[in-house]
Amino acid sequence: MSRANPFGDLDDFAPELPSRPVATEAIDQLAQASGFPSRKAQNTPSPAPTRQPRRHTTGRNRQINIKATEETIAALYSIADDMGLPLGAVLEQALVALDEKRKD
Repeated sequence: MSRANPFGDLDDFAPELPSRPVATEAIDQLAQASGFPSRKAQNTPSPAPTRQPRRHTTGRNRQINIKATEETIAALYSIADDMGLPLGAVLEQALVALDEKRKD
C-alpha cells in the first residue's frame, strides 16, 4: 500500500508576477478622495504619560510579579514617589515594618 505524496502536485501554485510600483502621490490622492485619514505624524504634542518612568540603579536584579487591586498598586506608586525610592526599597521597608509589628 502506498500513500499519495501531499507535495506531489503543486503545479497550480505558480509564482505571481511582480506588480508595478504605484507613485506615492497617487496613493495619497486616492486616500484623500476616499476619506481615509493619514497616519503620518502630525505636529501635535503627544499626551503626557500618567507617571514618570522610574530609573534607579540599585543592585536589585530579581523581579517579582504580584497581583493586587488597583488601589494597592496606586498606593505603592504614591508612597514610592513621595519617598523618592524605587519600588523594591519601599517593599523592603514595608516588610521590615511588618516583621517588627508581628514580633510585638
